[in-house]
Amino acid sequence: MTWVDGNRYSCQSVDIDAFVAAHQGAWWRLQHLTERARKAKRVTPDELDELVHLYQQGGANLAHSRVEYAADSMLVNRLTLLVSDAHGVLYGQRETEVRRGIQQFATITFPAAIYSLRRYIAIAAALTFLPWAILQIWLAISPAAFDVVAPDAAAQQYIEQDFESYYSNQPSQNFATEVFLNNIRVGFLAFAAGVLLCVVTAALLAYNGANVGIAGGLFTHVGQADKFWGLILPHGMLELSAVIVAGAAGLRIGWAIIDPGDRTRANALTEEARRSGSVLVGLVVAFLLAALVEGFVTGRPWPTSLRIGIGVLVFVLFWGWTIRFAVLARRAGYEEYTPDSPL
Repeated sequence: MTWVDGNRYSCQSVDIDAFVAAHQGAWWRLQHLTERARKAKRVTPDELDELVHLYQQGGANLAHSRVEYAADSMLVNRLTLLVSDAHGVLYGQRETEVRRGIQQFATITFPAAIYSLRRYIAIAAALTFLPWAILQIWLAISPAAFDVVAPDAAAQQYIEQDFESYYSNQPSQNFATEVFLNNIRVGFLAFAAGVLLCVVTAALLAYNGANVGIAGGLFTHVGQADKFWGLILPHGMLELSAVIVAGAAGLRIGWAIIDPGDRTRANALTEEARRSGSVLVGLVVAFLLAALVEGFVTGRPWPTSLRIGIGVLVFVLFWGWTIRFAVLARRAGYEEYTPDSPL
């Protein structure tokens, strides 16, 4: 209701009354849901959808009233308070749901998925570490093999300069970003290549292991094994283990195609891809941590024991957390994660 020069604008009064009458029920319902959500700290999915709809409608009503009925401060203030309260409750609910989802993933979904891959992880580790050990030992003790792999000039350049400078010839943040993206690419490739009946994933794991074994063999042959381990271990423990786990998920997919059991191969592929997909999401964190260590720790002129100690700490924190909650998930009955399990 407004007054201008002593005359009441009855037409606007009628408009306001009609506006309030048309939306009063929705405002009461929005207020009720807001108060209920604030007290209960949780609403049902249907109530949350209704709350979102009414909040959006209330926001539109508030914008309209500020333009058309700005002189009626009581109406504008009422709607402002109503929408503000709903906003706080609504986004508080969403933040709670997000936090709950992250917590559930970190403590149940990911650890349980890792536990279900334990046999494939053992196979993937063997595919990585056997070529590594064979090539490193062979190059370390065989002058002929050493000469074939790296002629004198190339070997000296690689051992004395190239290998170490790789970790320090870029700004740390740029290098860490580059490493992170490369790790994601390698991990995804190891996972996705499993559809090719395990062959490409197995070859990729063996190739990665062989590359590290060659480098280790060259350094060991010339008596600089400590330099090699000081540069590879800080980030390599977490990075290589994450690639191995990604490869294990790929092997599981490939084996499901080879031996689908009583499922069709298409169904087996779909089910195993969904089951193992959560592993990749968790491994993103491992790749990020490994990239940060490689970018900000590995190439630093710090004592070797300090750099390796940081790498061990990060490795133990990530996999210690995962193994601990994998055991708890198994005890709680989540030994085998499936897309339909209550995780």
